[in-house]
Amino acid sequence: MPELPEVETIKRELEKTILGKRIVEVCVRNPKVIRQISIEKFKRGLQGATFKHILRKAKMFILELSNGKSLVIHLRMTGQLIYPGDGKTSRVSFHLSNGKILDFKDQRLFAELRLLDNWRSLKFIRELGPEPFELTPDRFRHKLAAKKSKIKPLLMDQKFISGIGNLYAAEALFRAKIHPARPASSLSSKETEGLFKEIKDTLSEAIRYKGSSVDQYVQLSGKPGDYVRYHKVYDRKGEPCRACKTLIKRISLGGRGTYFCPKCQR
Repeated sequence: MPELPEVETIKRELEKTILGKRIVEVCVRNPKVIRQISIEKFKRGLQGATFKHILRKAKMFILELSNGKSLVIHLRMTGQLIYPGDGKTSRVSFHLSNGKILDFKDQRLFAELRLLDNWRSLKFIRELGPEPFELTPDRFRHKLAAKKSKIKPLLMDQKFISGIGNLYAAEALFRAKIHPARPASSLSSKETEGLFKEIKDTLSEAIRYKGSSVDQYVQLSGKPGDYVRYHKVYDRKGEPCRACKTLIKRISLGGRGTYFCPKCQR
């Protein structure tokens, strides 16, 4: 699933390409991705409106429109936004006033499109925890202190801290030299401070390299993100650690595959 760096990358690209463009026509080829309202209301609420603001909340896009409504997009596992698109293999296509098309693709139909009068009322958004860049080191330390749950699943809990998923939790923990199964409350002040720094540094680096193209993620242009080649542990089971040459291991935590170095991470 695209995480904060991937969604932030696409959000910035959308700001450069579709802001101020009017939606001339909406073509829906598979209604399964549209949630809560009918296709007719979805089309009616979008056609003729202009993209006014583009926001990101955790792993979701909010495209605010000139008519007061908002198009909320959650890519989930396989969703993609492509611009300019060709309208041929998309689930939904947005034909814009400049003659170009914004395509929404989703191979497995897990993604979600919503047209809302008030995006802040969406339950998922109301329950989101703060993003890493919104926290201070002190607040992060206080949030961790009372938690007995294992640190890796905790970092992936969107109600605790939002935007981090399986990939970047694994990478940040490696960089902080913390075992993913450690209880959060067992971390020392120094370890907590180091982890907080590595979370922000990892996310910032991933944004700089346009995200990680694992599974179906691509940039708005359709090109892959370049951060995969900088991964230290994620999806590297059986390969040598880039720091100590010990083989990377994979275990299951919270129902998700977790990669780590058994020597570097304690």
